[in-house]
Amino acid sequence: MEHSSCFHCGDSCNNQAIIFQEKSFCCNGCKTVYEIFSENDLTCYYDLQTSPGAIPKEIQGKYDFLEQQNIIEKLIEFDDDNVQIVTLYIPHIHCSSCIWILENLNKLNPGISSSQVNFGKKNVRVSYISNNCTLKEVVLLVSAIGYEPYISLDDFKTGNNNVNRSLIYKLGIAGFAFGNVMFLSFPEYFEVGEFWLEQYKHLFRWLMFAFSVPVVFYSAQDYFISAYKGLRSKMLNIDVPIALGAAVLFLRSTFEIIFDLGSGFFDSLTGLIFFLLLGRFFQQKTYAFLSFERDYKSYFPIAVTKVSTEGKETPIQVYDIKKGDRLLIRNEELIPVDGILISGIASIDYSFVTGESETVSRVSGDKLFAGGKQTSGVIEMDVLKTVEQSYLTQLWSNDVFSKNKEDGFTTLTNVISKRFTITVLSIAFIATAYWLFVDSSKAINVFTAVLIIACPCAIALSAPFTFGNLLRIFGKLKFYVKNASVIEQLAEINTIIFDKTGTITTNKKSTATYEGETLSTSEEILLKNTLRGSNHPLSRSLYNILDEHHIIALNYFEEHIGKGIEASHNNTNIKIGSASFVGSTSDSAVLNTTVHISTNNIYKGKYTFYNNYRTGLSKLFNKLKKDYDLVILSGDNEGEQENLKKLLPSKTKLIFNQKPDDKLEYIKYHQIEGAKILMVGDGLNDAGALAQSNVGISISENVNVFSPACDAILDATKFNQLYKYIKASKNAIKIIKWSFVLSFIYNIIGLYFAVTGQLAPVIAAILMPLSSISIVVFTTIATNLLGRKLE
Repeated sequence: MEHSSCFHCGDSCNNQAIIFQEKSFCCNGCKTVYEIFSENDLTCYYDLQTSPGAIPKEIQGKYDFLEQQNIIEKLIEFDDDNVQIVTLYIPHIHCSSCIWILENLNKLNPGISSSQVNFGKKNVRVSYISNNCTLKEVVLLVSAIGYEPYISLDDFKTGNNNVNRSLIYKLGIAGFAFGNVMFLSFPEYFEVGEFWLEQYKHLFRWLMFAFSVPVVFYSAQDYFISAYKGLRSKMLNIDVPIALGAAVLFLRSTFEIIFDLGSGFFDSLTGLIFFLLLGRFFQQKTYAFLSFERDYKSYFPIAVTKVSTEGKETPIQVYDIKKGDRLLIRNEELIPVDGILISGIASIDYSFVTGESETVSRVSGDKLFAGGKQTSGVIEMDVLKTVEQSYLTQLWSNDVFSKNKEDGFTTLTNVISKRFTITVLSIAFIATAYWLFVDSSKAINVFTAVLIIACPCAIALSAPFTFGNLLRIFGKLKFYVKNASVIEQLAEINTIIFDKTGTITTNKKSTATYEGETLSTSEEILLKNTLRGSNHPLSRSLYNILDEHHIIALNYFEEHIGKGIEASHNNTNIKIGSASFVGSTSDSAVLNTTVHISTNNIYKGKYTFYNNYRTGLSKLFNKLKKDYDLVILSGDNEGEQENLKKLLPSKTKLIFNQKPDDKLEYIKYHQIEGAKILMVGDGLNDAGALAQSNVGISISENVNVFSPACDAILDATKFNQLYKYIKASKNAIKIIKWSFVLSFIYNIIGLYFAVTGQLAPVIAAILMPLSSISIVVFTTIATNLLGRKLE
């Protein structure tokens, strides 16, 4: 039986289409959505699908092995008493209806908290309450609604189950067909008159047709699907002219060989699809492995503190962590690996992993999972596993835990593609109308020729190759950008806001003097151990300045963001922070950066800091002032104002005494006024400001709080290179624009032959691959030259 299109989404249905109520559906998702809306009751649908008789016979008993604890532990990626998280590979994800069903599993089973689909990798990440739902029930549910997962313990162990090989297959088929069609087309190009070539030319043409069929109907299917969905959503995306050009190439070429009018454009068709898929393959490799799943050895600057057997604390990179190491995790620090809690009061916030903001308490001997954030002082843990590099970077990229800044941002490619599509269609119709009056026999040929030669494959390749290469270059230079969209937005900023402490200052060379009542030995020990649990730059500086004292376990620890720290041991309570926080009012007129101390609500004294600014700060600001509005937005008082006025350009705005909420509101207000803001902060007190800004960059020292709010992480040693990175982002946009110009030149040449009715297969075969190859070569060479200037 043949079916035309899906009743729900309109996609083409194959011979395996699902027939429901005499209607054709292309997949279970479309059928299910229609069924649910027909019933108008999702819970009713759930009851029907999950009743014992509704489970297909072929899967009854198939997943009984998921009741074994040792197998469950291998499959789940997170397990913390109530919450478990598993990622299931679903090969049958087909369209938006499939996504809708799989992301509403929580409505089908109350035990499921949330589910998120990665359409490109064809997997769904399910978070569920283990007391109310089991892994077996989750798998049976998705199987019952038509999305049986593929489960392989070997694949889960190696992490290869989510590799999408379909693009590789499509690329291989397109490349094989392109090579053979080009070979078969040579006699036609040069009009060879040999008898045997002339005798077999019809066979050659039909062979070219045969090679082109799988290219069009398999390799190019994603472009047709994307174009259709874009048009259905009333959007002209870049795939619309690509799909139109490919369809016209195939139809016209088929028409020509059927009626023996010529050899057609099968060479151009297969070459077009091959180079487009080559660009997509490069884009997938770049975005998937460079920006989201980078190798920590090259791309991620998070460091943690390792405690030796002698008790010495040294910072190490996370990729150096080994099983059996003892790690120190400070307040607000992310746990980088799975391990066992050894000492300290653990209050772990797993919202970064699960989306739930409630903290969980753990005692010595309990297991801790990577991705949790310690929120109650310092703890020590014993490492069970080495770092899972793709896991933590996947969390950073998860839009569930951060505002998606791309919602209001239109990429350059999308802007160009819309205009390009309208222009090409206009030229096609105008040229066709002209030839209808002049020579109607050429009208159809001209119309199809314009759509063939003006296919925007070079435009589609420009951005992936440029941004992909630049992401790699930035990573090598210790500037770690979240994704390609950040580079585009970085190029458009007009205002740069800097935090002061920990951003333009360094805590490695800070000095401080103490004024006040002499602290007792027990108070000094308590002060040192309280500072040990904090990651605030001033806390780290003071901790390094103070004398060594033995380690004690605190009874209580709490860090009040923007105010200070409070802790207790035995009967002694200590407060460290601002004057108002510790209860002092006598220091309001002092304008230096200070940290005040009180014990048992009795004011003791203060440490006054003398800031050391980062190398190259003044030179960096003098470069930035030419193109940007510069602002220092600090939570400290005005003590450093005169020094900063001497150090920084005269037009730099200096704003002090700003709480974290004040910084966020300042950015929000200026964005409403039209400012496009880059926020540079330390990732702790500045999390809200980093998230609100158009681009947020977190400066990373040796020991750093990892914040998903930032869009990029800059190694502190490269701070003075910030101007070069911003300039490189602007130059990347220029490279893309120049590649567009190069593409337009090819299109103009091709359009001349098209609108004049002179487009021959050999011309198309030369221009179309040449434009794609030249764009790839141009963007690669240009970005590499750009990278050399950054070194």
